[in-house]
Amino acid sequence: MSNVSLRGVTVRYSQVTALYPLDLDIAQGEFLTLLGPSGCGKTTTLRLIAGFIAPNAGKILFDGEDVSRVPPNRRQIGMVFQDYALFPHMTIAENIAFGLRERGASRGAIARRVRELLALIHLPDVADRHPSQLSGGQRQRVALARAVAHPPRVLLMDEPLGALDVKLREAMQVEIRTIQRALGITTIFVTHDQAEAMSLSDRIVVMNHGRVVQMGTARDLYERPASRFVADFFGRVNLLPVEIHAVAGPTTAVMLLGTALHVAATPPGRGATTLALRPEQLSLLPSDAPSDGRNVLPGRVTAALFLGNVVRCDVALSDTLLVNVETWPNDPLAMPGTPVQVAWQSTDGALLGVDPPRDDSSIGTGL
Repeated sequence: MSNVSLRGVTVRYSQVTALYPLDLDIAQGEFLTLLGPSGCGKTTTLRLIAGFIAPNAGKILFDGEDVSRVPPNRRQIGMVFQDYALFPHMTIAENIAFGLRERGASRGAIARRVRELLALIHLPDVADRHPSQLSGGQRQRVALARAVAHPPRVLLMDEPLGALDVKLREAMQVEIRTIQRALGITTIFVTHDQAEAMSLSDRIVVMNHGRVVQMGTARDLYERPASRFVADFFGRVNLLPVEIHAVAGPTTAVMLLGTALHVAATPPGRGATTLALRPEQLSLLPSDAPSDGRNVLPGRVTAALFLGNVVRCDVALSDTLLVNVETWPNDPLAMPGTPVQVAWQSTDGALLGVDPPRDDSSIGTGL
C-alpha cells in the first residue's frame, strides 16, 4: 500500500485543457473518490495515476517516488472497470490467478490466494465457473478480487458500478467498502453519483471543468459546501439570495425579504451572496408561533408530496421565491394553502462563495 501525491499535474490536448494544475495527497489506506459531472477531469486524473497518459507538467509520486514516466505495468496498480474486463474463456479461479501466474507465483501460493479471495468476496463455490455463468454483481466482485490478488500499491476503480441496477449497486457499495477496509489498500474511486461517493469515501474530491472545486468528508461537503456548484451537486438544496448585513464574531447577519437572519458562518465576501439550506434543515411552524431563537420567514404551502417517510412541501415566501421543506408524514401544516412560518437554526445552512469562472477551453473533453 502506498500514499499517492500529485504535484502541479496538468493535462492538455492541443488547445484544450483537460486538467488544470492539480495538487493532491492521498494517504496510505485511504478511500478517496473523484466526483463530478462528465468532462470534469476525474477520469483523466485516474488515468494519470494509472500511467495510461503522461502529464504535460507536474509529478505523480508513490511513497515519494516519482512514477510520472513509469509505464502502467511497473506501477503495481490494480484496476477495476465498469465492464469487468474478465477473460470469458477462463474460469473464475483462472481469472483471479492471472496476475499471480504472470508474476511467477507457485501453484500452491496461487491456490491459497484464490481461496482466500473467493471467501472474502463471498463466492467460495464459483472457482470452476466461467464469467458468463455469474450475475453482474458477482462478476464485479470477481473483477475486484483479480485486481487485488497480487496486492497492489494503489487500487483504481473507474465507475465500477455504473452498469448495475440500484439495489445491486447499493449492495456492491457495502461489499467494496468492506473488502477495501479488510485489505487496507489505498483506493481511488471515480464516479458521478453523489450518493455512491458519500457512502464509500473517507474523502471526496469534487471536480468541475478540470479543476478541484472542493474536497473533504461527505459531511463537510453536504453541510458546508463552498460554492453553489457543490451545494447543488449534493442532493436537494434551497439557494436563497441574501445580502450581508453585519458580522459579529462567528455569526453573520444577512437580509432576506426585509428580514434579518443569522447564520453561524463566515461570509465569503461582502454584499450579495447565497444562503444554502437543505430541505431537512427547515421545519414548518404555525403562522403565529414564537420563533424561540430560530430564524423564521412567513410563507404559504403551495404543494405537498407524500413520499412515505417524509412529506416534501413547496412553500412560497414571496411571489417569486419558493423553498422546499421536508417534514414528517402526519404534519398537519403540510397542506396546500396553509399559512406557515419556515424555521431553522442559525447553525444550519452555509454562505456560499462565487463559482470559479468557466473556461470554455476545457469543455467537451469527455474526460
